[in-house]
Amino acid sequence: MKFPYNEKVLEHFLHPHNVGRIEDPDGKAMEGSAACGDMVAVYIKVDSDSKIITDIRFESYGCASNIATASIITDLALNKSLDDAKKITWQEASEALGGLPSIKVHCSVLAVEGLHAAIQDYEERNGLLKNVEKTTVEIIKKRLKRVMNPVSGLDIVRTNLVNEITIENHNILIKVNSAENEQFSTAIKEDIIEKLENLWDVDSVTVEFLVY
Repeated sequence: MKFPYNEKVLEHFLHPHNVGRIEDPDGKAMEGSAACGDMVAVYIKVDSDSKIITDIRFESYGCASNIATASIITDLALNKSLDDAKKITWQEASEALGGLPSIKVHCSVLAVEGLHAAIQDYEERNGLLKNVEKTTVEIIKKRLKRVMNPVSGLDIVRTNLVNEITIENHNILIKVNSAENEQFSTAIKEDIIEKLENLWDVDSVTVEFLVY
């Protein structure tokens, strides 16, 4: 049987570039789920004047394709403007690696989504996305799918921890099917707030636990 990975993929897998975490990043994002087999976190530093990505790092949990793709994605984005980095596609990443097995295409998609989400996080933190789409319950649900339930390794939406989402006068209330004193409740609360507080039309995010 022919080995599925070419030499370039193996090189990026065995010696990945830009590995690690940036302390106090200008933008960050995590995509995927450990329970599903692949997860990648992307951190960026951005020059505030030129909007150039001056540093980018990643952390990966997953297969060789996941690591190799995240490595090449960070190479492609480094020293690019945010606008140019947004244009990077999974096809471009795969081509830069000399091709990936079709069954592993989702790894390229995951890494690119991580990059794009980190850029979006930066833009939201710096008020660059005003006058875009108004925040809806569906937008909030999509973001909450990036908040992991540590007990299962799946997101809090799929594991039915999210009981209710309310938007009123630019304030978001998330009701959670959990007790506030449970082991991971504080981490979940902080992650929910972090994922939502930078939305351009949101003034506050409150997390309420329903189990007593």
